[in-house]
Amino acid sequence: MRQRAAGGISPAATLAEKVEWLIGNMWPPGAAPPRNNVETAAAIAAATGEDISSTTVWKLRTGRQDNPQLKTLTALATFFGVPIGYFGFPVEAAPIDDDLTFQALRREVDGGSVRGEVLRALIDLSPDARRLVDEMILAAARADRARLAGAG
Repeated sequence: MRQRAAGGISPAATLAEKVEWLIGNMWPPGAAPPRNNVETAAAIAAATGEDISSTTVWKLRTGRQDNPQLKTLTALATFFGVPIGYFGFPVEAAPIDDDLTFQALRREVDGGSVRGEVLRALIDLSPDARRLVDEMILAAARADRARLAGAG
């Protein structure tokens, strides 16, 4: 089962948060989700030809490496199908982040974990009702993050 972010990742997010979000939400379709950093590194290396170690993946995911080489960022961008600007400054990353969020949501709809009729119903709601649903979703996301943090 794919790991999912409990909320959108801000363009101002750390590199570690962005890498985690990509692994959880933009893993290539049809590829088995990785169970560990060794499998993550192997998949990236096999797909891009860039030798990336499991230690590098671990450092990126944990924030112990926040200024990787350009070739590492290029391999990540290539593997996940995102522009290199996703890893850049917030002003560059904001529109990319929005697009990736929509792509991830589309995957969830296509995969059946988010029903299309729910999204259509959301569009049909009045602005006041939509704000109420927004608040409920955000509250559920905060509760889920807190639950996951307590389990970890």
